[in-house]
Amino acid sequence: MSTDRDDSGDGDGPRGGGLTTGEVARRLGVAPTTVRSWDRRYGLGPDVHTGGRHRRWTAADVARLERMCALTATGLPPAEAARLARDEAGTDVSPPPVDTARTARPTARRGAGLGLGDVRLECRGVARAALRLDAAALDQLLKAAIEEHGLVAAWTEVIMPTLQAVGRKWESSGERYVEVEHFLSWHVSSALRRHAPPVAADRPGAGTVLACTPAENHTLPLEVLAAALAERGLQVRMFGGALPVESLVAAVRRTGPAAVGLWAQSRTTASRPLAQHVSMIEWGVRGARRKPVVLTLGPGWAGQTVPGLPHPAGLAQAVTAVESAVRG
Repeated sequence: MSTDRDDSGDGDGPRGGGLTTGEVARRLGVAPTTVRSWDRRYGLGPDVHTGGRHRRWTAADVARLERMCALTATGLPPAEAARLARDEAGTDVSPPPVDTARTARPTARRGAGLGLGDVRLECRGVARAALRLDAAALDQLLKAAIEEHGLVAAWTEVIMPTLQAVGRKWESSGERYVEVEHFLSWHVSSALRRHAPPVAADRPGAGTVLACTPAENHTLPLEVLAAALAERGLQVRMFGGALPVESLVAAVRRTGPAAVGLWAQSRTTASRPLAQHVSMIEWGVRGARRKPVVLTLGPGWAGQTVPGLPHPAGLAQAVTAVESAVRG
C-alpha cells in the first residue's frame, strides 16, 4: 500500500502546482478511491510528487487518466485500457492544459463529447458519470456540488448545463442517450430529495403550491424550486406533473397559499386563461379575503406572459419572488 499523502479534500487548494486527487476525481466523474486504485494497480499515478509526500496531478497525468476513462467506457478491460493509456501518453507531447488556479468559478471548455461549452469543471465529471451510468459516482458528485456551492448555484451552474447538454445529445442522436437523460434526471431528483430538509409546519396563508400545467410532465425544475424553498424554511405543497385544472383550483381553495407556481416547459402547455383564473381565486374570512400571487414558471410562458403576474427568469429569481409573496 502506498504511503504517499493524498489531499483529496478541498482544503486550501493546490500547493506547489497541480491538482489534488479529489479535484481530479471530480473532473473525471469518478470516486477518489478509483483514482487511487488506478495508481496502485496500473501505475497511472502522478509522474512527480511535489511538496514532500503530497500528491499533485499535472496536465499530462490528467490526460492519461482521461484516456483511461474513455477506453474503459468502450468496454475495454481496465488493465488493457491502462496499458494503452500509458503507451499513448508517451507519444503525446502537448497534453491539454489544466487550470490549477483556485478560482471562484473554474471552467472546462470540453466535456465527455456532450458539447458542454464554458461551464464549471464539475459538469465534466457529472457528464462522464452519467454517460457511464455510474450511479455511485453520480450520487457522490451531485451531493458534493450541492454541499459546496449551495442548491441554487449547483442547479444553475452544474446540474442544469449538464442536463441541457444530455438533452441536446439525445435530440441530435435519434434514440441514443435516452437512457442517459432518464438516469441523470432520476439521480438529480433523488439528490434534491435527500438534500431538502423536512417540510416546514403549515401556517395558513404562508404556503406555496407548485404544480405543472395540465399536459405538462417536466417536474424536475419544480422539484429543485421546492427543495430551495424548503431549504429556506418555507412551507411547500408539491403536486408534480399534469395537474388537472379542477384539481389545481381545489388545492388552492383548500390550502389558501400565498403563492402558486405554474410550470410550463413548452408553449403548447402554457395557459394564460388558467394562470389568470388561479390568480383570481380568493380565500380567507369575509372582509379579509386574499388572493395568491401566481408565478408563471418555465420557458413555455415566453412571449405569452400574463400582465401583472411575475415571470421569474430563473431559479434564484423564483425563490426571491416566492419569499416576497410569503413574507411580504
